[in-house]
Amino acid sequence: MYLLETKGIEKRYSNHLALNDVSISVPKGSIYGLLGPNGAGKTTLIRIINQITGPDKGEVLFDGRHMQPNDIYRIGYLPEERGLYKKMKVGEQALFLAQLKGLSRAEAMKRLKFWFEKFEIQAWWDKKIEELSKGMAQKVQFMVTVIHEPELLIFDEPFSGFDPINVQLVKDEILELKRKGTTIIFSTHNMASVEELCDHITLINKSRNILSGQIDEVRQSYGSNVFELAFRGNAEALRQKVEDRFELLKIDTDNSLPKAQVRLKSQSDANKLLQELIPAVEIVSFNPIVPSMHDIFIQVVQEYNQKHGLVIS
Repeated sequence: MYLLETKGIEKRYSNHLALNDVSISVPKGSIYGLLGPNGAGKTTLIRIINQITGPDKGEVLFDGRHMQPNDIYRIGYLPEERGLYKKMKVGEQALFLAQLKGLSRAEAMKRLKFWFEKFEIQAWWDKKIEELSKGMAQKVQFMVTVIHEPELLIFDEPFSGFDPINVQLVKDEILELKRKGTTIIFSTHNMASVEELCDHITLINKSRNILSGQIDEVRQSYGSNVFELAFRGNAEALRQKVEDRFELLKIDTDNSLPKAQVRLKSQSDANKLLQELIPAVEIVSFNPIVPSMHDIFIQVVQEYNQKHGLVIS
């Protein structure tokens, strides 16, 4: 079941086509990665989902029906460009934003007390935003984004400005929100975070959706049948066995446990390779090398641009 769907979204600004027939389906309770180069159209799509602007063509479905104006109260949005009022005090502003999202003053105070204690920022209540570092202000922004417990959260570069300790803190909170059933759209250039957090991804490039799927299936589909094996025994014996029927990419004997990389014609050849090697050496481990999302991102974007004669900007 999908919490959010966009179907055939098109958006044009003057002579610029920002989105061209973009469709995504975000499963309930998932973390959905929205990826793409700068200027690809991700922010435009996020603005349409948040009803900040409307599509020229296409439709947005929320919980199985056409999105309604009141659905905005069921969404939390953390934009890349933060929007806190620098002259206001932290507590005053957090309370104002929580009430703006439909919470009563009493309920807002109760939830803010919980989050201020959880983030250990009780001492910030009477500080002005301009007194905070970028990372400190980020914590406040994150808190007021999730304070009304929305069904859908949209995070645009949520780790920007954080040191590694606070990056991990926010990652843990995102995973906790997912465990509680929240659906999350996660827009970032950090591919390591995508692999760590996301269940599904969509890659937008030059205003089009050029790749979508479950992240594990996407990574497997871009594999090249290369396996890495660690072994004990004679490296030359392994070389002879492999080169007779397979492609040996490299052998590394510098470490106490030598390793080799072998390319197979198909995954079904893995058993044949092992049958050849087991009499010659002791196999310690044997695993496929799965490409990273970073490598897939670059490959898919470059192939798309080359196919369509587009210049990378």
